[in-house]
Amino acid sequence: MAGHTWRTAVSRVVGAVKPPQPRTFIRGMQTVTLIPGDGIGPEISTAVMKIFEAAKAPIQWEERNVTAIQGPGGKWMIPPDCKESMDRNKIGLKGPLKTPIAAGHPSMNLLLRKTFDLYANVRPCVSIEGYKTPYTDVNLVTIRENTEGEYSGIEHVIVDGVVQSIKLITEEASQRIAEYAFEYARNNQRASVTAVHKANIMRMSDGLFLRKCREAAEKYKDVKFTEMYLDTVCLNMVQDPTQFDVLVMPNLYGDILSDLCAGLIGGLGVTPSGNIGTNGVAIFESVHGTAPDIAGKDMANPTALLLSAVMMLRHMGLHGHAKNIEAACFDTIRDKKVLTKDLGGNSKCSEFTASICQRVQDMD
Repeated sequence: MAGHTWRTAVSRVVGAVKPPQPRTFIRGMQTVTLIPGDGIGPEISTAVMKIFEAAKAPIQWEERNVTAIQGPGGKWMIPPDCKESMDRNKIGLKGPLKTPIAAGHPSMNLLLRKTFDLYANVRPCVSIEGYKTPYTDVNLVTIRENTEGEYSGIEHVIVDGVVQSIKLITEEASQRIAEYAFEYARNNQRASVTAVHKANIMRMSDGLFLRKCREAAEKYKDVKFTEMYLDTVCLNMVQDPTQFDVLVMPNLYGDILSDLCAGLIGGLGVTPSGNIGTNGVAIFESVHGTAPDIAGKDMANPTALLLSAVMMLRHMGLHGHAKNIEAACFDTIRDKKVLTKDLGGNSKCSEFTASICQRVQDMD
């Protein structure tokens, strides 16, 4: 039952997205910008491409590398060829990116979000059949405001030994993410939306976010609305995650809580993610790290990036290919014969990939 529930949740994850802008077509193929990333990124990206080829998915990949460069005036930006590719194709798939630990160097993920105004991070967390965890009935979705909050990047030194970091909350961004969450819940037959906040402490910033959630709730009377403090959500989540459905929250809370929820179903290695932006732009990604310790050793698990790519296919309207690839992935995990080490097996990334490819081909 859990596998069916997972399939349903993933298939609906971007259901509330507005109709995308026209995309690039070449002989029936749709072009997607591929950002392999760092560490294990190229390996898992190659795995996804092989599985897509086996499934005969009509996707043409336009590969681009992303490293921050400084433009005029010292402003950080992504390489122009990557921006041009995303502006043209609208859809991207991204592996993990490292951020150099150096003064003034921006987070690469943050830079991408700001460049393309990827305002909503949508992450389904649903128990996977055959992959045992302490929780067996998880079925929830976290929706995170992706552009501001504590991650606005506004920091400065007041005096020596005292640093101030600004938490920026705006009415526009709060209203946009709140309405997206309710629209998502309605379009995907979800029963409730929970606003996660700390307005009891941060009365002005979180207070504004909560007010916009309440206003959005008034427009969606068919969706139950609750509001809950962040710490209370964390407590209740580990006690009984089945009480939650769709959760919407500011940036930092979403970063923490979405990872906590991923832990309930087995970790970031099996959790897909989609970032929805304005003007029809969307980037789907694996949210785990670059794992430099196993990079190049054929040990990486491509499941998170593959399931994110399945989300991407559904977003593009390629539901048949998405269904086949997803089923092949879940059947391989449930069979337990060919699994990477983090999934409880001893197989290589290439062997896990080959097993999924064979299952996809057998569906023809």
